[in-house]
Amino acid sequence: MKIHHLRSATFIIESGDTFILVDPMLGAAGSLPPFSLMRFKAQKNPLVDLPTNADALLDKVTHCLLTHSNTFGIKALQHADHLDPAGEQFLIKRNIPVATPQKDASYLEAKGINVSTPLKAWQPQAFAGGTVTPVPCQHGHGWIHKLMANGFGLVLELPNEPSIYISGDTVYTTDVKRALTELKPDITVVAAGQAQMDVGQPLLMALDEVLAFIQASPGRVIANHMEALNHCPVDRATLAKGLEQKGIRDKVYIPQDGETIAL
Repeated sequence: MKIHHLRSATFIIESGDTFILVDPMLGAAGSLPPFSLMRFKAQKNPLVDLPTNADALLDKVTHCLLTHSNTFGIKALQHADHLDPAGEQFLIKRNIPVATPQKDASYLEAKGINVSTPLKAWQPQAFAGGTVTPVPCQHGHGWIHKLMANGFGLVLELPNEPSIYISGDTVYTTDVKRALTELKPDITVVAAGQAQMDVGQPLLMALDEVLAFIQASPGRVIANHMEALNHCPVDRATLAKGLEQKGIRDKVYIPQDGETIAL
């Protein structure tokens, strides 16, 4: 298995002839509005372009995992850092089969996206020659998570490959702990950028939660969702420092955009 990190939460899982795109934010730098106007500098998103190897990798995509996409079926509340207009058009044009939460299926199908695998919490389903098990996410601490797109983390098991748990946009909950302890994924992917809106508590794990997630992970960890969005204050250097202080830096990959990790 290879993991091709593109940008933020967007990456590609390669296994043989299967290339699974995760949470496609594919637009050019600055093609989305700022996600924070006051708490952080009001820069348009994404902050960086896709890496130079992205087009060649995207040409090989056969499937897509979409952890979440919208709140209440409202276009204005779509989470464009996981599915932006360019990502939509990519999936539609190529008719890519998508696994995503069942509650989002009709919203995406109305756009012309091929939802092949609508998912229900904790129910494994066949996907891409293997299985995917959805783990509930809580997208934020406190009241704000009720306004967010509470989707799924995803545990993917492919034949003759390490299992991989993609945390999705979540804080550190009993469901997340259950996934780590009961499903025992070989590899975990944690969203580490600590995204925050202008009001409310963090939408993702705070740094101490990320460190706890990493310590609880059975195997190696890939940290993503950093340095591409204006509402994510935790960067790679900050995370690396925290890992070093805990003595667990060697357990974690912190890939640069365009980097490939062979597992």
